[in-house]
Amino acid sequence: MSDDTRDAEEGKPARGDSRQQAVPDAGAPLADAAFPGFDTASIPPRPPMPANTVNAGGVGGPAIDLLDTADHNAIREQWRAARDELGTHVSYARDQLDQANERIKERTGRDLILAILIGLAFGAALLGSLLFIKILFVPFALAAALLGVWELSRALRSAGRRVDVVPQLIAATLLVLSAYFAEIWLCWIMLFLAVAFVIVWRLMSQMIERDGRTYGDVLADAVVGGFVQIYVPFLAGVALILLKQEGGQWWVLGFIAVAVAADTGAYAAGLAFGRHPMAPKISPKKTWEGFAGAVAASLIAGVLLALFLLDLPWWMGLVFGASILLTATLGDLGESMLKRDIGIKDMSSWLPGHGGLLDRLDSILPSTIPALALYFLFSPWVVL
Repeated sequence: MSDDTRDAEEGKPARGDSRQQAVPDAGAPLADAAFPGFDTASIPPRPPMPANTVNAGGVGGPAIDLLDTADHNAIREQWRAARDELGTHVSYARDQLDQANERIKERTGRDLILAILIGLAFGAALLGSLLFIKILFVPFALAAALLGVWELSRALRSAGRRVDVVPQLIAATLLVLSAYFAEIWLCWIMLFLAVAFVIVWRLMSQMIERDGRTYGDVLADAVVGGFVQIYVPFLAGVALILLKQEGGQWWVLGFIAVAVAADTGAYAAGLAFGRHPMAPKISPKKTWEGFAGAVAASLIAGVLLALFLLDLPWWMGLVFGASILLTATLGDLGESMLKRDIGIKDMSSWLPGHGGLLDRLDSILPSTIPALALYFLFSPWVVL
């Protein structure tokens, strides 16, 4: 008996009839066939696509808002225009600064930007050594003294003087270190020994060389050698004598600040108002207007330092500022006269915008003498 006959006898539909009944009506929705009783009318209609959007990914892909894209492009263009405008302003300001720097360089012979940067670097090192641990100023002063001795010795040798660099450096090292680590009376003995050492070395070297140099030239060489020791390492040692006193680091910082203020005031006033030369045969670029600026700057700096750093009355600040101004000006003119006699513009070219280190120490080194003297004179007047 076949399956269809068996199904017919049992009252079940045949398999073919089942397949035909399982196929839903072509006109009825699929959801009605899959989910009987589901009301398709409850589904909200699909919202229309906005007019300013496009289908970026084809059917079913993400839509891109054309208005947002236009806004982003506009913002990008504005940012690019602002950046280009800023670059134009920066380039213009740089050109103006370069032109101003060239005009100042033609008038003063100095590169102002490099001079300021190097001055700030040295000022930071100086402040760091004096404000935190004052003994750190000792290697700073020793290095400055040795470099100054080397510059001065080379400059004198270029002028025909016989200056022995190695013994000069040895004597300078011992003289500077003894100023801080030995008693004051031993410093005077070390000065005598240092001068005697370089003079005897020069005389012995001349006896060995036998190059026919006259007695006048040999004597001048010996005197110049002793002058190098007095001018650079001894004056640097006086600063270290002041440093090792109680509160001496503030006095060292004070007299250096006044000397720098006088130099800066003279430079600024001379550059802006300089018309009348002060000493044309020694330094043609120094003017009386610049000296007036140095006077004002040094006196103001002296009063401020006396009140806020040294705990002194204001009138002592005037005395302090005037004393440092006098020695700083004489030291500057003296070094200018020495360079003119030798026939050079700068002691060296180690410091771009400044010349040599000794060109910056010419006003500071002589100022150590009045600074030390005023320390011992004004110490009893310290405001408690």
